[in-house]
Amino acid sequence: EVTLVESGGGSVQAGGSLRLSCVASGFLYCARHDMSWLRQPPGKGLEFVSLIRSDGLTSYSDSVKGRFTISRENGKTTTFLQMNRLKPEDTAKYVCKIECAHYTYIGQGTQVTVSS
Repeated sequence: EVTLVESGGGSVQAGGSLRLSCVASGFLYCARHDMSWLRQPPGKGLEFVSLIRSDGLTSYSDSVKGRFTISRENGKTTTFLQMNRLKPEDTAKYVCKIECAHYTYIGQGTQVTVSS
């Protein structure tokens, strides 16, 4: 069994910051994993936020580029998302995903609410 636990969500005012964490544990038998963050705004579907590959390469959606930073602990299935200059449109449930060639797992998410 594999579990992903996200934490760090909360309510902030526009312009504020939050740091999300995701810890994946369990039977993760791949040698390397890509980890990413997705989000689901109220009433909408999941959308891509950011990815960090096993080699450290990162990518971001245009809507968060320059404001969010993804990172991971070396050698661990733990990733972080530093979110700065938050906007009301960043309000969503943020979920973590871990994947390799053989499997994909997604966590339950953590809620981020940004008020204007």
